[in-house]
Amino acid sequence: MIPAFSVVGKSNSGKTTLIEKLVTELKRRGYRVGTVKHDVHGFEVDHEGKDTWRHRQAGADVVVIASPDKMAMIESLSGELPLGDILARVRGVDLIVTEGFKRGPLPKLEVLRSARSRELLCAEDPQLFAIASDVPLNGTAAAAAPVFEWNDATGLVDLIERRFLGAGAP
Repeated sequence: MIPAFSVVGKSNSGKTTLIEKLVTELKRRGYRVGTVKHDVHGFEVDHEGKDTWRHRQAGADVVVIASPDKMAMIESLSGELPLGDILARVRGVDLIVTEGFKRGPLPKLEVLRSARSRELLCAEDPQLFAIASDVPLNGTAAAAAPVFEWNDATGLVDLIERRFLGAGAP
């Protein structure tokens, strides 16, 4: 199974920005990285009139679009897939970073930005393995997980390598 963890935090706390920095640093170190973004509002990758949209309108349950350098699959679902089922479909990477899934079963790196909140979402979650914050933290949450400056990708990736990648090079 490919190691995975979730970056969680309040909306607009900087999760995506931090993930960009983590992925960039992991790639610099030679790792292949997959990401999975949770979107509670739904999303659309098809555009009316395009071939894939037309395939779906005709009734295809799965549509794949492929080119020499990328591929995307659109699958109709009857309900939200469990995170484990989604992760099982990701292949060819050393690590998977998910965004969201704060109630999911994966280890969590929480982003806490004082402009959004001063309260951790996952303070009581035993899966909380690190906190990225723009303010110092005191108390149990800080004692339970190491606290990093919110955009310290180098320090966070050092921890991620030790915890999820065996601290070795790919």
